[in-house]
Amino acid sequence: MEETQENIQFQLTNELIENVKALIINNDDEALKRLLNEFHYADIAEILDELNFEDAIYIIKLLDSETTSDILTELDEDVREKILDNLSAKEIAEEVEELDTDDAADIIAELPEERQEAVISQIEDEEHKAEIQELLTYDEDTAGGLMAKELVKVYGTWTVAGCIRRIRGQAKDVSRVHSIYVVSKEEKLIGRLSLKDLITAKSDQRITDIAKENVDFVNVNDDAEDVAKVMAKYDLEAIPVVDDEQTLLGRITIDDIVDVLKEEAEKDYQLAAGITQDVDSDDSIIELTRARLPWLFLGLIGGVGAFIIMHYFEGSLPKEAFVLFLFTPLIAAMAGNVGVQSSAIIVQGLANDDVKGSINNRLIKEMLLATLNGIILSVFLFLFVFAWEQRFELALAISISLVAVIIIAGLIGTFIPLFLHKRGIDPAIATGPFITTSNDIFGIVIYLIISKLILGI
Repeated sequence: MEETQENIQFQLTNELIENVKALIINNDDEALKRLLNEFHYADIAEILDELNFEDAIYIIKLLDSETTSDILTELDEDVREKILDNLSAKEIAEEVEELDTDDAADIIAELPEERQEAVISQIEDEEHKAEIQELLTYDEDTAGGLMAKELVKVYGTWTVAGCIRRIRGQAKDVSRVHSIYVVSKEEKLIGRLSLKDLITAKSDQRITDIAKENVDFVNVNDDAEDVAKVMAKYDLEAIPVVDDEQTLLGRITIDDIVDVLKEEAEKDYQLAAGITQDVDSDDSIIELTRARLPWLFLGLIGGVGAFIIMHYFEGSLPKEAFVLFLFTPLIAAMAGNVGVQSSAIIVQGLANDDVKGSINNRLIKEMLLATLNGIILSVFLFLFVFAWEQRFELALAISISLVAVIIIAGLIGTFIPLFLHKRGIDPAIATGPFITTSNDIFGIVIYLIISKLILGI
């Protein structure tokens, strides 16, 4: 019976790390090479992230540039920065010459400006150097900052036979050929070819006769998030990048878009949690404090505001109504939870470009949803309060307040992200502490006012 090799996923174990460390201590370079050659470069990067700095440098200098260049792109940014600081400009240049232009530009962009110039001057391939320098001129959050210059392009006037001969030379510099782009003699994008179209066509046919004119593309100045939305919408593995004159400049592949989506998700998650800047768990205490403190301070102000409101109402409530204060945490918590739920759904929909139509329609839908949820929850709360206190008006006041608070919280949680989005502000900033704090205050005010009106106190 034919044996099949199992595809076993890489696992980083203490035993593996200790084995690598032992080989480094013993200077057993050949054994270390044999061990690491069994792993994908992304797995080696994971190993290096767990080693101390000296051991990581040892491995980088031991392995060939073709391997280590890919490893550098996968390393944690802090580890990569330390490694690059301890490599000469010539050594870094040797690494980036092995990379696609987009990855090479990303690594060079992380270096100080003077160091960038030194590294670029050491790159021997003049064409590669010029392409990297071009990419460094684009903002990192645009299509130009994401694109790679490596692609396969053909001219519409070529025949199929001539095209196949010429693309062999181009394809050797492209890791994956997703599409073949067709350009005019002025280098303007006019269509695309699939490999299937090319190999099934007659050898004497012109490229313009078999090319598909309907080709999706993005402008070099388009926002990276917009590029991600286009590629996700049309299920594209790669998309060409053009300038305002429709000149073909490069292409963006799906792996770059995955990085964009990951970074955006991390940013939105941090904003929703009340962290105002991009931080990692390994950052310093000062950096983490600077990122978290503003929203925590907002929460503190909200808590003080809630205290002032409750203190104001305390003097006007008779002792028999003191039980209202016992339910204040419940009302505040429900307001915060409903607001965060509503805002989270809206923020997610805006990120995925699924939220369409007018704000009014969204608010009406959220009001109806909040009303239904509020009625269901308030019936349960009414029964509980009435059974506990045996006071119909008190149970009615608390349960009606809950419905009103949930409706208001839902409207606030829906309106604020939509409003911020219309103003060009990241709506993720509306979730978390901001929504929770505002709804806590509004919830308590509404709760105490409605209770006073129904109880007649």
